[in-house]
Amino acid sequence: MSTTATAPVLQSDPAARRRSILLVFACTILGAAAQLLIKVGMVHFELSVWAIVTNFPLIAGYVCLGINTVMLVLALRDGELSMLYPIIACTYVWVTLLSYALLHEKPNVYKNVGIATIVIGVGVLGRGGRK
Repeated sequence: MSTTATAPVLQSDPAARRRSILLVFACTILGAAAQLLIKVGMVHFELSVWAIVTNFPLIAGYVCLGINTVMLVLALRDGELSMLYPIIACTYVWVTLLSYALLHEKPNVYKNVGIATIVIGVGVLGRGGRK
């Protein structure tokens, strides 16, 4: 048996880098939408085949997660993993904000400090990835 060593992909094309960042950012929004759809679908969940097949929010949520996975793979193909992966943490921010707005969940100081911490952390990691 032989194993082929893999070398890190060095990204020299700024346009490909921007596309990767935008694709991962789109993944965060799609991932948040998927989580909310799954949550809504689980409110109406019943353990029967027909109920699951006709639970459109649940199915749509899982379809969104599948599309999200494909988009993430495409983004990581041309991007720097250590730069792109922290951006995925923004999904938590979108889920929390959308939960406030659409599910009428109550905000509190801890959630808001957590959101601020994530946003600042992603910003700091993003700045460091350019060097």
